[in-house]
Amino acid sequence: MSDKKPANTPIPETAGGAGADLGRRGFLQMVGITGAASGLGLSLEGRAATDAAAATPVAGSDGLVAVRMKINGKAQSLKLDPRTTLLDALREHVQLTGTKKGCDHGQCGACTVHVNGRRVNACLSLAAMHEGDEITTIEGLGQPGKLHPMQEAFLEHDGYQCGYCTSGQIMSAVAILEEPWGSSDAEVREAMSGNICRCGAYANILAAIRKGRAA
Repeated sequence: MSDKKPANTPIPETAGGAGADLGRRGFLQMVGITGAASGLGLSLEGRAATDAAAATPVAGSDGLVAVRMKINGKAQSLKLDPRTTLLDALREHVQLTGTKKGCDHGQCGACTVHVNGRRVNACLSLAAMHEGDEITTIEGLGQPGKLHPMQEAFLEHDGYQCGYCTSGQIMSAVAILEEPWGSSDAEVREAMSGNICRCGAYANILAAIRKGRAA
């Protein structure tokens, strides 16, 4: 009987065999790729941090920072205490008092404005963070005689009582025109859940938003 193995008999891989060598090479290659990716991630993260730091205004000898932004289409250059919120900058430095200070804790939505097209609570955002940004307040949404369709809908459906929350309600309602919310009343309520009406005019607000979304 011959001791010669058939040609198609697989050769078992041993600890020191070719299979193990391939495993080691594969592992080292994987480690190399992972390390390179990690290094790239750290590099990009560091670059982002550097870019952010370069864009952040630095306080001068008077302790104030110079902040440039576009508010309702008009360029504004402000000198502000670094602790000034966007809400206080709008109300006290630019005299745009349509944006209301309600809770000052980001819980009521009365201070909602648009920053680069997205709604934010102005009381929770420092003005110095918005260097170069475009801000839209209720004053920039429409003008007497040429109201935004959502403003007209709020008037038509009496979507207000005392009116204190109304500017924030309208700013959020306009924002959801561009957000991926469904058409059901439940989804509209969810989308508007950050805006509180202490008078309880929610039924009229919902009707106004339905009309504004259909316009």
